[in-house]
Amino acid sequence: MTELALRSRAFPRAPARELAPRPFAIGVALMTAAVAGVLAFFIHAWPPHEDETLALFVGRGTLPSVVHDVIAERGGAPLHFLFAWLVVHLGGGLTGLRVVSIVFAVASVPAIAVLGSRLADRTVGLVAAVLACGTWVFLFHGIYGRMYSLFLLTSALSFIALLGALARGGRRRFALWGIALLATLASHPYAVLVVAAQALYVALRGEQRRAGFTTLAVVAVAAIPFWWADLVLRGRFDVGLGGGGTRLGTPGSVAHYFWWVAGDFSAGHGRWLAPILILAAAGFAMLARRRKTSALLTTCVILVPGVALIAVRLHATASPQARHLIFALPFFSTLLATALVDVARTRPRVTGVVACAVLAVLVVGEVRWADGKTPPLFHGVSRSEVNARTDAARWLADTGRRDDVLLGYEPLYLLAWERNPSFSRYAIPRADPKLFARTLRSVPEPLGRAVWVFDASDTTNVFERQSIRFALPRPQSAFEGHVFGPYLVIRTREPLRTRANYLAVSETVMRLGRSLEIGDADINLHTMLLARKRI
Repeated sequence: MTELALRSRAFPRAPARELAPRPFAIGVALMTAAVAGVLAFFIHAWPPHEDETLALFVGRGTLPSVVHDVIAERGGAPLHFLFAWLVVHLGGGLTGLRVVSIVFAVASVPAIAVLGSRLADRTVGLVAAVLACGTWVFLFHGIYGRMYSLFLLTSALSFIALLGALARGGRRRFALWGIALLATLASHPYAVLVVAAQALYVALRGEQRRAGFTTLAVVAVAAIPFWWADLVLRGRFDVGLGGGGTRLGTPGSVAHYFWWVAGDFSAGHGRWLAPILILAAAGFAMLARRRKTSALLTTCVILVPGVALIAVRLHATASPQARHLIFALPFFSTLLATALVDVARTRPRVTGVVACAVLAVLVVGEVRWADGKTPPLFHGVSRSEVNARTDAARWLADTGRRDDVLLGYEPLYLLAWERNPSFSRYAIPRADPKLFARTLRSVPEPLGRAVWVFDASDTTNVFERQSIRFALPRPQSAFEGHVFGPYLVIRTREPLRTRANYLAVSETVMRLGRSLEIGDADINLHTMLLARKRI
Protein backbone atom coordinates (compact mmCIF):
# COMPACT_ATOMS: atom_id res chain seq x y z
CA MET A 1 0.00 0.00 0.00
CA THR A 2 1.43 3.36 -0.98
CA GLU A 3 2.25 6.10 1.48
CA LEU A 4 -0.45 8.31 -0.06
CA ALA A 5 -3.09 5.62 0.50
CA LEU A 6 -2.00 5.15 4.12
CA ARG A 7 -2.29 8.89 4.73
CA SER A 8 -5.75 9.07 3.14
CA ARG A 9 -7.00 6.30 5.44
CA ALA A 10 -5.48 7.85 8.55
CA PHE A 11 -6.84 11.32 7.77
CA PRO A 12 -10.38 11.30 6.25
CA ARG A 13 -11.18 13.99 3.74
CA ALA A 14 -11.94 17.31 5.45
CA PRO A 15 -15.30 18.96 4.84
CA ALA A 16 -15.43 21.31 1.91
CA ARG A 17 -14.21 24.75 2.86
CA GLU A 18 -16.42 27.80 2.90
CA LEU A 19 -16.73 29.99 -0.15
CA ALA A 20 -13.81 32.27 -0.84
CA PRO A 21 -14.51 36.01 -0.54
CA ARG A 22 -14.71 36.59 -4.30
CA PRO A 23 -17.30 33.87 -5.15
CA PHE A 24 -19.25 34.93 -2.06
CA ALA A 25 -19.34 38.54 -3.22
CA ILE A 26 -20.36 37.50 -6.75
CA GLY A 27 -23.13 35.28 -5.43
CA VAL A 28 -24.46 37.99 -3.14
CA ALA A 29 -24.33 40.56 -5.95
CA LEU A 30 -26.28 38.29 -8.30
CA MET A 31 -28.86 37.58 -5.62
CA THR A 32 -29.22 41.26 -4.83
CA ALA A 33 -29.69 42.15 -8.49
CA ALA A 34 -32.31 39.41 -8.90
CA VAL A 35 -34.26 40.63 -5.87
CA ALA A 36 -34.12 44.23 -7.12
CA GLY A 37 -35.50 43.17 -10.49
CA VAL A 38 -38.34 41.10 -9.01
CA LEU A 39 -39.47 43.75 -6.55
CA ALA A 40 -39.28 46.52 -9.16
CA PHE A 41 -41.32 44.42 -11.61
CA PHE A 42 -44.16 43.94 -9.09
CA ILE A 43 -44.05 47.43 -7.54
CA HIS A 44 -47.55 48.39 -8.75
CA ALA A 45 -49.29 45.02 -8.47
CA TRP A 46 -50.25 45.37 -4.82
CA PRO A 47 -53.16 47.87 -4.56
CA PRO A 48 -52.68 51.11 -2.57
CA HIS A 49 -53.20 50.64 1.16
CA GLU A 50 -54.49 52.81 3.98
CA ASP A 51 -51.19 52.68 5.90
CA GLU A 52 -49.28 53.95 2.88
CA THR A 53 -51.76 56.80 2.54
CA LEU A 54 -51.31 57.62 6.23
CA ALA A 55 -47.53 57.97 5.96
CA LEU A 56 -47.73 60.20 2.90
CA PHE A 57 -50.52 62.40 4.31
CA VAL A 58 -48.57 62.88 7.54
CA GLY A 59 -45.53 63.65 5.40
CA ARG A 60 -47.33 66.56 3.73
CA GLY A 61 -46.65 68.75 6.77
CA THR A 62 -43.49 70.62 7.64
CA LEU A 63 -40.63 68.63 9.11
CA PRO A 64 -41.16 69.99 12.66
CA SER A 65 -44.89 69.19 12.47
CA VAL A 66 -44.16 65.66 11.24
CA VAL A 67 -41.66 65.06 14.05
CA HIS A 68 -44.12 66.39 16.64
CA ASP A 69 -47.00 64.37 15.17
CA VAL A 70 -45.07 61.10 15.19
CA ILE A 71 -43.30 61.45 18.53
CA ALA A 72 -45.89 63.29 20.63
CA GLU A 73 -49.28 62.52 19.07
CA ARG A 74 -49.22 59.34 17.03
CA GLY A 75 -46.17 57.30 18.01
CA GLY A 76 -44.60 54.74 15.74
CA ALA A 77 -41.52 54.76 13.53
CA PRO A 78 -39.96 58.25 13.21
CA LEU A 79 -37.40 57.21 10.60
CA HIS A 80 -40.11 55.78 8.35
CA PHE A 81 -42.12 59.00 8.51
CA LEU A 82 -38.96 60.99 7.84
CA PHE A 83 -38.49 59.09 4.58
CA ALA A 84 -42.18 59.60 3.76
CA TRP A 85 -41.68 63.35 4.33
CA LEU A 86 -38.69 63.30 1.98
CA VAL A 87 -40.70 61.45 -0.69
CA VAL A 88 -43.55 63.97 -0.49
CA HIS A 89 -41.34 67.06 -0.57
CA LEU A 90 -39.30 65.69 -3.46
CA GLY A 91 -42.53 65.46 -5.44
CA GLY A 92 -43.14 61.74 -5.04
CA GLY A 93 -46.18 59.74 -4.02
CA LEU A 94 -47.07 56.09 -3.62
CA THR A 95 -44.49 54.91 -6.16
CA GLY A 96 -41.77 56.93 -4.44
CA LEU A 97 -42.65 55.47 -1.04
CA ARG A 98 -42.53 51.95 -2.43
CA VAL A 99 -39.20 52.62 -4.13
CA VAL A 100 -37.82 53.53 -0.71
CA SER A 101 -39.13 50.24 0.69
CA ILE A 102 -37.58 48.31 -2.20
CA VAL A 103 -34.22 50.02 -1.71
CA PHE A 104 -34.13 48.94 1.93
CA ALA A 105 -35.19 45.40 1.06
CA VAL A 106 -32.51 45.13 -1.63
CA ALA A 107 -29.89 46.48 0.77
CA SER A 108 -31.00 43.83 3.28
CA VAL A 109 -29.83 41.02 0.97
CA PRO A 110 -26.08 41.57 1.45
CA ALA A 111 -26.72 42.44 5.11
CA ILE A 112 -28.38 39.05 5.68
CA ALA A 113 -25.57 37.28 3.82
CA VAL A 114 -22.90 39.04 5.88
CA LEU A 115 -24.73 38.36 9.14
CA GLY A 116 -25.06 34.69 8.22
CA SER A 117 -21.37 34.53 7.39
CA ARG A 118 -20.52 36.07 10.79
CA LEU A 119 -22.76 33.59 12.56
CA ALA A 120 -21.49 30.55 10.61
CA ASP A 121 -19.45 30.99 7.41
CA ARG A 122 -19.72 32.56 3.97
CA THR A 123 -21.37 29.55 2.34
CA VAL A 124 -24.05 29.50 5.01
CA GLY A 125 -24.47 33.27 4.67
CA LEU A 126 -25.13 33.06 0.95
CA VAL A 127 -27.63 30.21 1.34
CA ALA A 128 -29.33 32.07 4.21
CA ALA A 129 -29.78 35.12 1.97
CA VAL A 130 -31.33 32.94 -0.75
CA LEU A 131 -33.75 31.42 1.75
CA ALA A 132 -34.69 34.75 3.32
CA CYS A 133 -35.35 36.47 -0.02
CA GLY A 134 -37.93 33.91 -1.12
CA THR A 135 -40.14 34.28 1.95
CA TRP A 136 -43.49 36.02 2.02
CA VAL A 137 -42.43 38.32 4.86
CA PHE A 138 -39.48 39.58 2.78
CA LEU A 139 -41.21 39.87 -0.61
CA PHE A 140 -44.40 41.46 0.69
CA HIS A 141 -42.73 44.02 2.90
CA GLY A 142 -40.12 44.70 0.25
CA ILE A 143 -42.89 46.22 -1.89
CA TYR A 144 -45.35 47.44 0.74
CA GLY A 145 -44.62 51.09 1.53
CA ARG A 146 -44.26 50.70 5.28
CA MET A 147 -41.31 50.46 7.67
CA TYR A 148 -40.60 46.72 7.75
CA SER A 149 -37.87 46.46 5.13
CA LEU A 150 -36.21 49.41 6.88
CA PHE A 151 -36.55 47.55 10.20
CA LEU A 152 -35.02 44.43 8.67
CA LEU A 153 -32.05 46.34 7.29
CA THR A 154 -31.28 48.41 10.38
CA SER A 155 -31.63 45.45 12.75
CA ALA A 156 -29.37 43.24 10.59
CA LEU A 157 -26.76 46.00 10.49
CA SER A 158 -26.98 46.38 14.27
CA PHE A 159 -26.30 42.66 14.77
CA ILE A 160 -23.35 42.81 12.35
CA ALA A 161 -21.95 45.84 14.18
CA LEU A 162 -22.46 44.14 17.55
CA LEU A 163 -20.50 41.06 16.51
CA GLY A 164 -17.72 43.19 15.04
CA ALA A 165 -17.45 45.35 18.16
CA LEU A 166 -17.33 42.40 20.55
CA ALA A 167 -14.85 40.47 18.40
CA ARG A 168 -12.37 43.26 17.66
CA GLY A 169 -13.17 46.04 20.11
CA GLY A 170 -12.32 49.70 19.57
CA ARG A 171 -14.28 52.89 20.11
CA ARG A 172 -15.06 53.24 16.43
CA ARG A 173 -16.71 49.82 16.22
CA PHE A 174 -18.76 50.38 19.36
CA ALA A 175 -19.79 53.81 18.05
CA LEU A 176 -20.97 52.20 14.78
CA TRP A 177 -22.93 49.63 16.79
CA GLY A 178 -24.57 52.43 18.79
CA ILE A 179 -25.52 54.31 15.62
CA ALA A 180 -26.99 51.15 14.10
CA LEU A 181 -29.01 50.54 17.27
CA LEU A 182 -30.36 54.09 17.21
CA ALA A 183 -31.41 53.65 13.58
CA THR A 184 -33.13 50.39 14.52
CA LEU A 185 -35.00 52.04 17.40
CA ALA A 186 -36.11 54.80 15.03
CA SER A 187 -37.42 52.20 12.57
CA HIS A 188 -40.00 50.35 14.67
CA PRO A 189 -41.29 50.10 18.28
CA TYR A 190 -40.48 46.37 18.36
CA ALA A 191 -36.81 47.35 18.10
CA VAL A 192 -36.84 47.32 21.90
CA LEU A 193 -36.71 43.51 21.55
CA VAL A 194 -33.57 43.83 19.43
CA VAL A 195 -31.92 46.00 22.07
CA ALA A 196 -32.95 43.63 24.86
CA ALA A 197 -31.66 40.58 22.96
CA GLN A 198 -28.33 42.27 22.30
CA ALA A 199 -28.03 43.44 25.92
CA LEU A 200 -28.65 39.90 27.14
CA TYR A 201 -26.06 38.58 24.71
CA VAL A 202 -23.46 41.09 25.90
CA ALA A 203 -24.15 40.10 29.51
CA LEU A 204 -23.93 36.36 28.84
CA ARG A 205 -20.97 36.42 26.50
CA GLY A 206 -18.82 38.38 28.93
CA GLU A 207 -16.32 39.78 26.43
CA GLN A 208 -16.09 43.57 26.14
CA ARG A 209 -18.88 43.77 28.72
CA ARG A 210 -17.92 47.20 30.05
CA ALA A 211 -17.72 48.81 26.61
CA GLY A 212 -20.91 47.04 25.58
CA PHE A 213 -22.98 48.32 28.48
CA THR A 214 -21.49 51.78 28.13
CA THR A 215 -22.68 51.84 24.51
CA LEU A 216 -26.12 50.59 25.53
CA ALA A 217 -26.36 53.29 28.20
CA VAL A 218 -25.51 56.01 25.68
CA VAL A 219 -28.05 54.59 23.23
CA ALA A 220 -30.72 54.49 25.95
CA VAL A 221 -30.25 58.21 26.65
CA ALA A 222 -29.93 59.27 23.00
CA ALA A 223 -33.08 57.31 22.11
CA ILE A 224 -35.36 59.11 24.60
CA PRO A 225 -37.49 60.62 21.78
CA PHE A 226 -37.97 57.13 20.35
CA TRP A 227 -38.88 55.68 23.76
CA TRP A 228 -41.44 58.46 24.11
CA ALA A 229 -42.91 57.70 20.69
CA ASP A 230 -43.19 54.04 21.71
CA LEU A 231 -45.00 55.00 24.92
CA VAL A 232 -47.44 57.17 22.94
CA LEU A 233 -48.17 54.29 20.57
CA ARG A 234 -48.59 51.78 23.41
CA GLY A 235 -50.97 54.16 25.14
CA ARG A 236 -53.09 54.36 22.00
CA PHE A 237 -53.32 50.58 21.66
CA ASP A 238 -53.55 49.71 25.37
CA VAL A 239 -50.32 47.73 25.67
CA GLY A 240 -48.81 47.08 29.09
CA LEU A 241 -47.75 44.67 31.78
CA GLY A 242 -50.99 44.69 33.71
CA GLY A 243 -53.87 45.93 31.64
CA GLY A 244 -55.23 45.53 28.19
CA GLY A 245 -56.44 42.35 26.59
CA THR A 246 -55.11 38.83 26.64
CA ARG A 247 -54.18 38.41 23.00
CA LEU A 248 -51.05 36.45 23.96
CA GLY A 249 -49.81 36.31 27.56
CA THR A 250 -49.41 32.52 27.91
CA PRO A 251 -46.64 30.14 26.82
CA GLY A 252 -49.11 28.22 24.65
CA SER A 253 -50.35 31.30 22.79
CA VAL A 254 -46.78 32.57 22.29
CA ALA A 255 -45.72 29.16 20.96
CA HIS A 256 -48.66 29.24 18.54
CA TYR A 257 -47.63 32.73 17.45
CA PHE A 258 -44.05 31.54 16.86
CA TRP A 259 -45.45 28.66 14.80
CA TRP A 260 -47.16 31.17 12.50
CA VAL A 261 -44.08 33.35 12.34
CA ALA A 262 -41.96 30.36 11.31
CA GLY A 263 -44.49 29.64 8.56
CA ASP A 264 -44.20 33.16 7.16
CA PHE A 265 -40.41 32.86 7.47
CA SER A 266 -40.47 29.72 5.30
CA ALA A 267 -42.98 27.80 3.19
CA GLY A 268 -46.21 28.39 5.12
CA HIS A 269 -48.17 26.90 7.98
CA GLY A 270 -49.13 23.59 6.40
CA ARG A 271 -47.67 20.10 6.59
CA TRP A 272 -44.25 21.35 5.46
CA LEU A 273 -43.66 23.42 8.58
CA ALA A 274 -42.94 20.54 10.97
CA PRO A 275 -39.99 19.14 8.94
CA ILE A 276 -38.74 22.69 8.36
CA LEU A 277 -38.68 23.31 12.11
CA ILE A 278 -36.84 19.99 12.59
CA LEU A 279 -34.32 21.13 10.00
CA ALA A 280 -33.91 24.46 11.85
CA ALA A 281 -33.40 22.61 15.15
CA ALA A 282 -30.73 20.46 13.52
CA GLY A 283 -29.08 23.61 12.19
CA PHE A 284 -29.07 25.07 15.68
CA ALA A 285 -27.40 21.95 17.08
CA MET A 286 -24.75 22.08 14.35
CA LEU A 287 -24.18 25.80 14.92
CA ALA A 288 -23.89 25.29 18.69
CA ARG A 289 -21.28 22.58 18.15
CA ARG A 290 -19.26 24.75 15.81
CA ARG A 291 -19.79 28.30 17.17
CA LYS A 292 -21.23 28.52 20.65
CA THR A 293 -21.37 32.32 20.65
CA SER A 294 -23.47 32.33 17.47
CA ALA A 295 -25.88 29.83 19.00
CA LEU A 296 -26.04 32.00 22.12
CA LEU A 297 -26.98 35.11 20.12
CA THR A 298 -29.62 33.14 18.21
CA THR A 299 -31.05 31.92 21.53
CA CYS A 300 -31.26 35.50 22.79
CA VAL A 301 -33.05 36.62 19.62
CA ILE A 302 -35.68 33.89 20.12
CA LEU A 303 -35.90 33.92 23.90
CA VAL A 304 -36.36 37.66 24.50
CA PRO A 305 -39.50 38.08 22.32
CA GLY A 306 -40.97 34.91 23.84
CA VAL A 307 -40.53 36.14 27.40
CA ALA A 308 -41.69 39.66 26.52
CA LEU A 309 -44.86 38.47 24.81
CA ILE A 310 -45.72 36.26 27.76
CA ALA A 311 -45.27 39.18 30.17
CA VAL A 312 -47.03 41.89 28.15
CA ARG A 313 -50.79 42.07 27.77
CA LEU A 314 -51.87 43.14 24.31
CA HIS A 315 -55.15 44.56 23.11
CA ALA A 316 -56.62 42.72 20.13
CA THR A 317 -55.86 45.63 17.79
CA ALA A 318 -52.19 45.44 18.78
CA SER A 319 -51.74 41.72 18.24
CA PRO A 320 -48.28 40.98 16.80
CA GLN A 321 -47.83 39.53 13.34
CA ALA A 322 -44.86 37.88 11.65
CA ARG A 323 -43.67 41.28 10.41
CA HIS A 324 -43.06 42.44 13.97
CA LEU A 325 -40.31 39.82 14.36
CA ILE A 326 -38.79 40.41 10.93
CA PHE A 327 -35.46 41.11 12.65
CA ALA A 328 -35.30 37.37 13.45
CA LEU A 329 -35.61 36.34 9.78
CA PRO A 330 -31.82 36.26 9.12
CA PHE A 331 -31.31 34.00 12.16
CA PHE A 332 -34.04 31.54 11.18
CA SER A 333 -32.73 31.39 7.60
CA THR A 334 -29.19 30.90 8.92
CA LEU A 335 -30.30 27.88 10.96
CA LEU A 336 -31.89 26.29 7.90
CA ALA A 337 -28.84 27.14 5.80
CA THR A 338 -26.46 25.68 8.42
CA ALA A 339 -28.24 22.34 8.34
CA LEU A 340 -28.32 22.20 4.53
CA VAL A 341 -24.69 23.26 4.08
CA ASP A 342 -23.36 20.91 6.77
CA VAL A 343 -25.25 17.99 5.24
CA ALA A 344 -23.93 18.89 1.79
CA ARG A 345 -20.35 18.88 3.11
CA THR A 346 -20.44 15.33 4.44
CA ARG A 347 -20.29 13.70 0.99
CA PRO A 348 -20.60 16.47 -1.60
CA ARG A 349 -21.30 14.19 -4.56
CA VAL A 350 -24.29 12.58 -2.85
CA THR A 351 -25.56 14.67 0.03
CA GLY A 352 -24.63 17.86 -1.80
CA VAL A 353 -27.14 17.06 -4.55
CA VAL A 354 -29.80 16.23 -1.95
CA ALA A 355 -29.15 19.47 -0.05
CA CYS A 356 -29.38 21.53 -3.25
CA ALA A 357 -32.65 19.80 -4.12
CA VAL A 358 -34.05 20.55 -0.65
CA LEU A 359 -32.94 24.17 -0.99
CA ALA A 360 -34.70 24.47 -4.34
CA VAL A 361 -37.89 22.90 -2.94
CA LEU A 362 -37.79 25.26 0.04
CA VAL A 363 -37.45 28.37 -2.12
CA VAL A 364 -40.23 27.24 -4.44
CA GLY A 365 -42.41 26.50 -1.42
CA GLU A 366 -41.70 29.96 0.00
CA VAL A 367 -42.70 31.72 -3.20
CA ARG A 368 -45.81 29.57 -3.54
CA TRP A 369 -46.79 30.48 0.02
CA ALA A 370 -46.31 34.18 -0.76
CA ASP A 371 -48.47 33.79 -3.87
CA GLY A 372 -51.16 31.93 -1.95
CA LYS A 373 -51.23 34.26 1.04
CA THR A 374 -51.44 37.55 -0.88
CA PRO A 375 -52.27 36.84 -4.54
CA PRO A 376 -52.44 40.57 -5.47
CA LEU A 377 -48.75 40.86 -4.59
CA PHE A 378 -47.91 39.14 -7.88
CA HIS A 379 -51.14 39.25 -9.89
CA GLY A 380 -52.65 42.58 -8.88
CA VAL A 381 -56.40 43.08 -8.75
CA SER A 382 -58.98 42.96 -11.50
CA ARG A 383 -58.88 45.58 -14.22
CA SER A 384 -62.42 46.64 -13.33
CA GLU A 385 -61.35 47.39 -9.75
CA VAL A 386 -58.35 49.39 -10.95
CA ASN A 387 -60.58 51.39 -13.30
CA ALA A 388 -63.14 52.00 -10.55
CA ARG A 389 -60.43 53.20 -8.18
CA THR A 390 -59.02 55.52 -10.86
CA ASP A 391 -62.46 56.97 -11.70
CA ALA A 392 -63.31 57.57 -8.04
CA ALA A 393 -59.97 59.28 -7.39
CA ARG A 394 -60.42 61.44 -10.50
CA TRP A 395 -63.87 62.58 -9.35
CA LEU A 396 -62.54 63.45 -5.89
CA ALA A 397 -59.57 65.32 -7.35
CA ASP A 398 -61.70 67.28 -9.84
CA THR A 399 -64.48 68.26 -7.43
CA GLY A 400 -62.68 68.44 -4.08
CA ARG A 401 -62.00 71.55 -2.06
CA ARG A 402 -58.99 72.39 0.11
CA ASP A 403 -61.08 72.43 3.31
CA ASP A 404 -62.92 69.12 2.77
CA VAL A 405 -62.74 66.89 5.87
CA LEU A 406 -61.83 63.28 5.04
CA LEU A 407 -62.51 60.30 7.27
CA GLY A 408 -59.62 57.85 7.47
CA TYR A 409 -56.70 57.45 5.12
CA GLU A 410 -58.49 55.87 2.20
CA PRO A 411 -56.24 55.04 -0.78
CA LEU A 412 -58.68 56.99 -2.96
CA TYR A 413 -57.61 60.14 -1.12
CA LEU A 414 -53.97 59.41 -1.90
CA LEU A 415 -54.65 58.91 -5.59
CA ALA A 416 -56.78 62.08 -5.66
CA TRP A 417 -53.96 64.05 -4.02
CA GLU A 418 -51.46 62.72 -6.60
CA ARG A 419 -53.76 64.10 -9.32
CA ASN A 420 -54.46 67.36 -7.48
CA PRO A 421 -51.72 68.54 -5.04
CA SER A 422 -54.18 71.01 -3.46
CA PHE A 423 -56.51 68.19 -2.41
CA SER A 424 -57.55 68.47 1.25
CA ARG A 425 -55.05 67.50 3.95
CA TYR A 426 -57.68 67.31 6.73
CA ALA A 427 -57.83 63.53 7.22
CA ILE A 428 -59.35 62.34 10.52
CA PRO A 429 -57.84 59.01 11.65
CA ARG A 430 -60.34 56.34 12.49
CA ALA A 431 -60.36 53.44 15.01
CA ASP A 432 -58.62 55.53 17.70
CA PRO A 433 -60.93 57.80 19.78
CA LYS A 434 -58.05 59.76 21.36
CA LEU A 435 -56.33 60.54 18.06
CA PHE A 436 -59.68 61.07 16.31
CA ALA A 437 -60.71 63.71 18.86
CA ARG A 438 -57.28 65.36 18.92
CA THR A 439 -57.10 65.59 15.12
CA LEU A 440 -60.67 66.86 14.77
CA ARG A 441 -59.94 69.60 17.31
CA SER A 442 -56.97 70.67 15.17
CA VAL A 443 -59.17 71.27 12.10
CA PRO A 444 -60.02 74.99 12.06
CA GLU A 445 -63.65 76.02 12.21
CA PRO A 446 -65.73 76.62 10.23
CA LEU A 447 -65.28 73.10 8.83
CA GLY A 448 -65.71 72.38 5.16
CA ARG A 449 -67.64 69.58 3.54
CA ALA A 450 -67.24 66.03 4.86
CA VAL A 451 -66.22 63.06 2.69
CA TRP A 452 -66.62 59.34 3.41
CA VAL A 453 -65.71 56.26 1.37
CA PHE A 454 -67.29 52.80 1.70
CA ASP A 455 -65.28 50.01 0.06
CA ALA A 456 -67.21 46.78 -0.49
CA SER A 457 -64.04 44.98 -1.66
CA ASP A 458 -62.14 45.63 1.58
CA THR A 459 -60.82 42.55 3.40
CA THR A 460 -62.38 43.74 6.68
CA ASN A 461 -65.85 43.04 5.30
CA VAL A 462 -67.57 39.74 6.02
CA PHE A 463 -68.12 39.38 2.28
CA GLU A 464 -65.80 41.02 -0.24
CA ARG A 465 -67.76 42.32 -3.23
CA GLN A 466 -66.89 44.10 -6.44
CA SER A 467 -70.04 46.20 -6.40
CA ILE A 468 -72.03 48.21 -3.87
CA ARG A 469 -75.55 49.57 -4.04
CA PHE A 470 -76.12 53.29 -4.16
CA ALA A 471 -77.56 54.75 -0.96
CA LEU A 472 -77.48 58.09 0.84
CA PRO A 473 -78.16 58.98 4.49
CA ARG A 474 -81.22 60.99 5.44
CA PRO A 475 -82.01 63.66 4.58
CA GLN A 476 -80.78 62.68 1.14
CA SER A 477 -80.91 66.26 -0.10
CA ALA A 478 -77.98 67.11 2.22
CA PHE A 479 -75.64 64.64 0.51
CA GLU A 480 -74.26 63.74 -2.88
CA GLY A 481 -72.80 60.36 -3.74
CA HIS A 482 -71.40 58.27 -6.55
CA VAL A 483 -70.76 54.55 -7.01
CA PHE A 484 -67.53 53.44 -8.68
CA GLY A 485 -67.45 49.63 -8.76
CA PRO A 486 -67.00 48.56 -5.12
CA TYR A 487 -66.66 52.18 -3.90
CA LEU A 488 -69.45 54.38 -2.64
CA VAL A 489 -68.22 57.96 -2.16
CA ILE A 490 -70.49 60.20 -0.08
CA ARG A 491 -70.03 63.92 0.48
CA THR A 492 -72.09 66.66 2.10
CA ARG A 493 -73.33 69.32 -0.27
CA GLU A 494 -72.61 72.14 2.16
CA PRO A 495 -69.87 72.77 4.75
CA LEU A 496 -70.61 71.33 8.19
CA ARG A 497 -69.02 74.31 9.99
CA THR A 498 -68.79 72.89 13.53
CA ARG A 499 -67.10 69.81 14.99
CA ALA A 500 -70.28 68.80 16.79
CA ASN A 501 -72.18 68.85 13.50
CA TYR A 502 -69.43 66.82 11.83
CA LEU A 503 -69.70 64.14 14.53
CA ALA A 504 -73.49 63.98 14.34
CA VAL A 505 -73.56 63.71 10.55
CA SER A 506 -70.69 61.19 10.50
CA GLU A 507 -72.52 58.95 12.95
CA THR A 508 -75.52 58.94 10.60
CA VAL A 509 -73.30 58.03 7.66
CA MET A 510 -71.65 55.18 9.61
CA ARG A 511 -75.04 53.71 10.44
CA LEU A 512 -75.74 53.66 6.71
CA GLY A 513 -72.38 51.91 6.20
CA ARG A 514 -73.36 49.30 8.74
CA SER A 515 -76.57 48.60 6.81
CA LEU A 516 -74.40 48.16 3.68
CA GLU A 517 -72.32 45.53 5.57
CA ILE A 518 -69.13 47.60 5.56
CA GLY A 519 -66.85 46.08 8.19
CA ASP A 520 -65.18 49.32 9.27
CA ALA A 521 -68.47 51.15 9.82
CA ASP A 522 -69.05 49.60 13.27
CA ILE A 523 -65.49 50.39 14.37
CA ASN A 524 -65.75 53.95 13.08
CA LEU A 525 -69.12 54.51 14.76
CA HIS A 526 -67.76 53.25 18.08
CA THR A 527 -64.75 55.56 17.68
CA MET A 528 -66.99 58.56 17.04
CA LEU A 529 -69.19 57.87 20.06
CA LEU A 530 -66.13 57.74 22.30
CA ALA A 531 -64.56 60.78 20.65
CA ARG A 532 -67.75 62.80 21.22
CA LYS A 533 -67.10 62.61 24.98
CA ARG A 534 -63.66 64.17 24.47
CA ILE A 535 -64.87 67.11 22.38
